[in-house]
Amino acid sequence: MEKIKILIADDHSLVREGLKQILELESDMQIVGQAGDGEEAIMLLQQTKPDIVILDINMPKMNGIQTLRRMKDMVYTTKIIMLTFHEEEEYIRETLNLGANGYVLKDAESESLTKAIREVYNGGTSTPTHIMNSNFEEQFLHGKTNSEKEKRKLTKREYEVLTLIAEGISNKEIASRLFISEKTVKNHVSSVFKKIGVSDRTQAAIYAYKCQIKKI
Repeated sequence: MEKIKILIADDHSLVREGLKQILELESDMQIVGQAGDGEEAIMLLQQTKPDIVILDINMPKMNGIQTLRRMKDMVYTTKIIMLTFHEEEEYIRETLNLGANGYVLKDAESESLTKAIREVYNGGTSTPTHIMNSNFEEQFLHGKTNSEKEKRKLTKREYEVLTLIAEGISNKEIASRLFISEKTVKNHVSSVFKKIGVSDRTQAAIYAYKCQIKKI
């Protein structure tokens, strides 16, 4: 039997090892690599060419959203399943918009993950249907937001900071690129979060991609 080759990307080693033990109990699955951050995941994708990547959203160096975008820009047939604690439909909708093939919650039963892997491997899409509302499909297909309208919420500097957050760049590096202090960057980040209604950098990155916010 040809096995499904799987790469696991999560910044917690216990999670990676736990997933490895669970999935290798399946006769049709094989773990070909483990990554602790987005950059390592990209490198291992190139080396191992897996069928499936199980990708955590919150990771250091390069978050899962940015890693997803990078992977989808590469010429591989690899399919990607996002694995996260985030239950909000916004996360699900936007990761699918960005090219993810599946979305599994970390507190789901192991059978949910193995089922999702097989569904995605066979060309389907897998999502946690119990948290979907009745108009999810319409939102998924037509829920894009006008970028110019969203852009007007922010000052020019805040807009620049948001584009760099979407790239997965740290406050220290943003400060270096924009020639401002790290404290000033923190103030801008706080203002951006408040204006766009998010609470962390991953949500901000999703917002930027949804609104098609790009560098000036």
